[in-house]
Amino acid sequence: MTLTIAVPSKGRLQENASDYFAQAGLDISQGRGAREYRGVIAGLADVEVAFLSASEIVGQLASGAVHLGVTGEDLVREHVADADSRLHLLTKLGFGRAHVVVAVPQSWIDVRSMADLEDVCAHYRARRGERMRVATKYVNLTRRFFNEHGVSDYRIVESLGATEGAPAAGSAELIVDITTTGATLAANALKIIEDGTILKSEANLVASLRADWSAKAKAAARAILSRLAAAETARRTREVRAILPAGGAQAIAEAAARFEARPDLAGEGAVAFLCPRDRTAELSDFLLSQGAKRVVVQSVEQVFEPENPLYGMLESKAFGR
Repeated sequence: MTLTIAVPSKGRLQENASDYFAQAGLDISQGRGAREYRGVIAGLADVEVAFLSASEIVGQLASGAVHLGVTGEDLVREHVADADSRLHLLTKLGFGRAHVVVAVPQSWIDVRSMADLEDVCAHYRARRGERMRVATKYVNLTRRFFNEHGVSDYRIVESLGATEGAPAAGSAELIVDITTTGATLAANALKIIEDGTILKSEANLVASLRADWSAKAKAAARAILSRLAAAETARRTREVRAILPAGGAQAIAEAAARFEARPDLAGEGAVAFLCPRDRTAELSDFLLSQGAKRVVVQSVEQVFEPENPLYGMLESKAFGR
């Protein structure tokens, strides 16, 4: 059985997913064009790419119909009640970031927290004999979150359109919705409750624990995850090169310890470190203080390690090792 990877079929998510794989040298092509719902990854014969909507990807992963998929954590947590027994989120991808939040009208000046909302809901029911309405597409996330905060006097109105417009339209008193900047909520005279962030979501590479992980599928997954892990390490690190005076071994050891840098000795005083990207300036200053005449910092494309952390997680979760 070949390995099947599901990626978003359109829009910004598809572009970002394609770029993510391309940065690892994994070029996705879409069969006979944009209308084709199956594709391949160049150079990997035992891999098939399925182009689906983000919500369809979650269902296919949960049922085991695909092995790996790119989708948002918000959809995983909303649509799969027993997500941790069916799926494993291997790694965050750095795009598709958004928060699922509780938002109320800005005119509710005394409602700042979920505790305040609990009081308002209780008073609303006592006064009017009905529960306060919450418009949302995130029915399950809302119920779990409200239950955790002791809010019970509400009822959900499932939103089929623009959720942020529900209070102004009179179809709900408050909403639970996804937002990136909060600007659309503000434009609709809504505010986010201070402790009302239900989930900080972004696109993830997700593995199915219910898929048929044949030997061929495992081998293909190892090849793909090795490249993705190498590209991820490269994004987080920089190579720092310098030539140190004779007897620089102590400086190298100190640099490795202080700046989380891994040295690669090249002889004649030359040394190259792999260093976390946000520590390179500190490391460079230190090397100059130790007598280096010049320090060169450069990006790297991929860093392959003996151990593949992504495949290791998949192996332990999906294969029982």
